Amino acid sequence: MLTSVDPDVLRVLGDPLRLEIVTLLARETLCTTHLVEETGARQTNLSNHMKVLREAGIVETEPCGRFTYYKLKPEVLAGLSERFAELAASARAAVENKRACP
Repeated sequence: MLTSVDPDVLRVLGDPLRLEIVTLLARETLCTTHLVEETGARQTNLSNHMKVLREAGIVETEPCGRFTYYKLKPEVLAGLSERFAELAASARAAVENKRACP
């Protein structure tokens, strides 16, 4: 059975800055300062995007002294990937299916 792709996760990842953040976090755990340096975003803007990513369950925080580190939750992206793979498999299987017009 096909599972649907979570539209909220897609919306969250659809933002270019958030997608850049996720790409950076796929390589290593980074603190807010690192993310500001890497993305060129203002700290307040970055903090707002990190809140959205946290609330969507895509990243988690790790306090370290006065810094907050962020790390990606790979299982969320793996689940999204699996759902897209299911959609692709269904599309391949349905290539000959065509509903007749009334």
